[in-house]
Amino acid sequence: MTTFFTPWMIILACWLFFPVPAGATMYTFVDGNGVVHFSNVPNDPRYVRMEEVKGRPQVRVRAGKYIDLRDYEGYIRSVGSRYNVDPLLIQAVIKAESNFDCLASSGKGAQGLMQLMPGTARDMRVADPFDPHDNINGGTRYLRKMLNIFDEDLHLALAAYNAGPEVVKNIGGVPDIPETVEYINRVLRHYRRYQTSSSSGKGG
Repeated sequence: MTTFFTPWMIILACWLFFPVPAGATMYTFVDGNGVVHFSNVPNDPRYVRMEEVKGRPQVRVRAGKYIDLRDYEGYIRSVGSRYNVDPLLIQAVIKAESNFDCLASSGKGAQGLMQLMPGTARDMRVADPFDPHDNINGGTRYLRKMLNIFDEDLHLALAAYNAGPEVVKNIGGVPDIPETVEYINRVLRHYRRYQTSSSSGKGG
């Protein structure tokens, strides 16, 4: 029987079993041929730091590689079905909010893939905002709440997701806040791209 090892399985094995000097920081990258490289001396600009979060190895890399979306597509579809939210919209919000960085934190205190504020995380019963499953479930549940409040108006729901529902209610529309306007445009841009890729059979 042939056993297939993904780069992340190799990373996990090396993290657990390769001895490293006490206090040494390990770095890794996967090259264009799929070869996983490790070093405690990052002498190549592609090296990124390996971190451990709650006992689990996490590879901190840029450009949306904290999680492999393919590992979460089934879960996103399930959550989308649970809350009646298009999975492609969920992906678009994640892309806009954190670029798939499950450890992302903003200066305002938002956390995880869908950048939940601590109060929102509590309201949505999210125990660990840095856990991808927990965060996606809570973020999607909150997005559904915004869609319900604003009668399925996606622009208003996204504005509320970004700026807060009370701000949108008080104004009676999308607030003239550059960050919020840009956020809506960014999510919708990603959403259209995912829709186009999905309809063409190319995937997200």
